[in-house]
Amino acid sequence: MTKSYQKLGKSILLWVLIIIATAWAFFPFYWAIVTSLKEPNVILTKPSLVPFWQFNPTLYNWQLELTTRGREIGRALGNSVIIAVGATIIATTLGTLAGYGLARFRFYGWGNKDITMWFLSQRFLPPMVTVIPFFLVIQTLNLLDTHLALILVNATFTMPFAVLLMRDAFKELPPELEESAWVDGASRWQSFRHISLPLAAPAIAATAVICFAFSWNEFLFALILTLKDAQPITVIIAGVEHTQGIQFWFVATRLLLAILPPALLALLVQRYIVRGLTFGAVKG
Repeated sequence: MTKSYQKLGKSILLWVLIIIATAWAFFPFYWAIVTSLKEPNVILTKPSLVPFWQFNPTLYNWQLELTTRGREIGRALGNSVIIAVGATIIATTLGTLAGYGLARFRFYGWGNKDITMWFLSQRFLPPMVTVIPFFLVIQTLNLLDTHLALILVNATFTMPFAVLLMRDAFKELPPELEESAWVDGASRWQSFRHISLPLAAPAIAATAVICFAFSWNEFLFALILTLKDAQPITVIIAGVEHTQGIQFWFVATRLLLAILPPALLALLVQRYIVRGLTFGAVKG
């Protein structure tokens, strides 16, 4: 009887911790939703979190954003999609090839471990240190306020993640699978394309999601290297200011609009990862 009570107590404690952690994680989203439904005078006068009890919700902020500023926000979201997708394609492609090379070949001189540590060290370098060099290079190439500039910059900073993740993914695949294809007459490229890539599809999908998330959320270089035409949604969110201060009601609406595309992508890729794990398993 005592053991059953202990088991029940542990189960209740576990569920309480799960509920607290879930509430902690989702509270910022709830705050954004509630704030977007408040009138400005409600936000500036009294704290309120429960609609219909502490305040009357309204869609005024959404109507104003989607009508008066709809063109500006739509262009910013389009810029973010172009930049994030372009940087993800470049980083994932190069990272997959580099990761395969580090997993399957031995490099002399530096060595595989040294090359891997070099890629890892790129993530320890503060982006602020490279802002001025990047700005001068982009200005010399006449690429300021262009999508290509931000695509190249974001691909540069996200590619180390792709290299490290894909290196580990390819190291987990048994090389005997490729060797058996060589015996049948396949080349290195054919075995890589028809055997290694399909088996590494879940890792490629996860890597692409990470690269997309980092590129979508990037703010520093987008602020420095853009003026108007190529500004992504992160810069537009940070620009919600007025002579009286920050307009939190518009910040909330733009945050929710910015969250929507990555959330939809995550749902789609989650299905793809599950499918890849189901059909890409190696049977011995």
